[in-house]
Amino acid sequence: MSYIIGVDPGLSSVGYGIIEIKNERSFYVTHGTITTKAGEPMARRLSLIYREFSAIVAEFQPAQAGIESIFFAKNIKTAIPVAQARGVILLALGERNIPCGEYSPIEIKNAVVGRGRADKTQVQEMVRVILGLEKIPKPNHAADALATALCHHHIGRFRDICQELEEDV
Repeated sequence: MSYIIGVDPGLSSVGYGIIEIKNERSFYVTHGTITTKAGEPMARRLSLIYREFSAIVAEFQPAQAGIESIFFAKNIKTAIPVAQARGVILLALGERNIPCGEYSPIEIKNAVVGRGRADKTQVQEMVRVILGLEKIPKPNHAADALATALCHHHIGRFRDICQELEEDV
C-alpha cells in the first residue's frame, strides 16, 4: 500500500486528497478540508492547520506528498498568509521525512488534463474520471488537492521512466 497526499494550501481552507497507488494505477482514498476562522489570531489558525494536518498524516501515513506552489500574481497580500500555511504543512511532512514535490497550477493542470491552461471544471472532471468517482469531489480545494496528488504520481512515473532510459544508455 502506497499513499500519496496532495495539498492545496490556504489559510482559511487547506484542501487535502489522498490516493493509493497499486500497480502504477491511482485509486481514491479520501479528501477533505481543514478550515480556520477569519478574525482568529494568525498563530491560532496556523496551529490548527498544523495539528489537523499532522493528524491526517499520522492516520494515513503517506509515502509521498505533492503540494501546490504559491501563485500570487493577483494579490501579494494573500500570498504571505498562504506561504505561512504552506510552511506548517511542509513542517508536518518534514517531521515524518515524507518527500514532497511542489507543483505550479500549470504543471498540475498539464499533468491531469494534458493542457496547462485548462479551467477548474476540466481539472475536476478529469480527477473524477481518473479516480473512477461518481461525482466531482467537493469542495474545490479538496478536488484541487486530489489533482495535486495525481500530478505528483504522474510526474514521478515520468521521472522514473527517464531514469531507466538513462541507465540503459
